[in-house]
Formats: sequence, C-alpha cells, structure tokens
Amino acid sequence: MSDSPPAADLAVALLRELGAGDAAHPGGTLLVHLQRVREQLAAWGARPALQLAGLCHAFYGTDGFPVALLPLDRRAELTAVIGTEAEEIVYLYAACDRKATYPELADAGAAFHDRFTGDARVPGPRRRRDFAELTAANELDLARVDPSFREKWGAELLALFTRIRPLLSEPAWSACHAVLAPEGSPEQPA
Repeated sequence: MSDSPPAADLAVALLRELGAGDAAHPGGTLLVHLQRVREQLAAWGARPALQLAGLCHAFYGTDGFPVALLPLDRRAELTAVIGTEAEEIVYLYAACDRKATYPELADAGAAFHDRFTGDARVPGPRRRRDFAELTAANELDLARVDPSFREKWGAELLALFTRIRPLLSEPAWSACHAVLAPEGSPEQPA
C-alpha cells in the first residue's frame, strides 16, 4: 500500500503553487471553482480520471477562460500528477475551439477543432462524452454562482446541452435542465 497522497491532493497542491487559489473567478477563486466542478462530476458518478480532469480543466486556459496556469510545453508535469487519461481530457477541453466545435458536437463523426494547433480530429465516443460531461459541470457551476452569467448564457447553454443530450449522463442532463430551463418548463423526453 502506498503512502503517497492521492492524485487530487497533488493536483490541488500544484494548482495552489501556480496561483489558482489567488485567481479571481465567479463564485470565489479559480481553485474553488475547479473543486466545485470536480465535486459535481463525482456527484454524477464520473470515473476518477474525469473527476481529476474536472479539477484540472483550466490548467492550459480554455476558450472561455484564457488564463493558463501551465504552458503547453509543460504538459508532462500535469500528466505526472493526474495521469495520462485525465491529462488528455484536460487538453481536449482546453484546446476546444468552441465556435467551430459546438455546432456539430452531437454528431459522432464531427471534428474537434484545436485552438492551439489549428488541427481537427474526431475523438472517440468516450472522449466525446467526457467532454460533454465536463462542459456541463463547468458551465452549470458558473450558472449557479453567477446569476448574470445564467441570464446572459442560460438559454444558449440549454440549447447546447439539449442538442448533446445523448452524450450526457442522466444526472448531468437533469442538472442542466434544473439549472438552465425557465421555471415550470417540462423536461424534454430522451
């Protein structure tokens, strides 16, 4: 049995070292947001690698949050802390060119457009589901803690999550509807 700290503890230590505990973010700091995203994914039953990716999803910045804690030439450092699978999810999430990718996200053969390299690739079904689940956890956290964010983006996000509903777990979809749908609107059938 190993006495080494769990990957999540190591990731939080690295996040603190790189300033996530001091970076302002809706609902507190970036670190607090990242921890809430991980907790949301855990509550939905996500596997450990996806939970770690949720905790670390902003390491390289995102299309919606340009602050990078770690440059891409240091990806190996994050991989050493959270493992290859989780880091690959983090990269996919960070690299996503949302404007180019979101419109066809639900289509199994649709390409993900990499904002860092300009390349396009088609991730497999599991990565596509991971991306959708992480996107929902992230955006719902922002919508819960920032009413102006929800007012501005709620309808657009609900439309996105409705389109990609087949990629979302049932708990994630239920949360999307509960947080983003206008009060009293019926949940759409699967």
